[in-house]
Amino acid sequence: MTGGRVVVLGETGRNFAAGMSGGIAFVYDPRNKFHPKVNPEMVILEKSDSEDLQWLKELIVRYTEETKSALGETLINDWDNSSQHFVKVVPVDYKRVLEAAEAAKITGRDETEAVMAASRK
Repeated sequence: MTGGRVVVLGETGRNFAAGMSGGIAFVYDPRNKFHPKVNPEMVILEKSDSEDLQWLKELIVRYTEETKSALGETLINDWDNSSQHFVKVVPVDYKRVLEAAEAAKITGRDETEAVMAASRK
């Protein structure tokens, strides 16, 4: 994956995110089995923030309406609990670029220059 966002509601195989240079994945991991399947040198695993969770909920509601998914229904009906089981997966280099872009906005620095400098590190 080189950009965008993906949500994984099922189990993953080993070496998840191999070759993932950009984008963000959200993996539903209610049994805490996901962490050992990821190369920690390539990606960072984070807890989803409130903005992430709002986006996830809206997406899962839409998914459930369109597919009549029983799992989607279960997740939405117990959102306070189920939302805590999403792991955010961000490539190390992509995170550095996102942080540089955010810092540039705050400081008034040229965002393109900041991103390019961060991508060369």
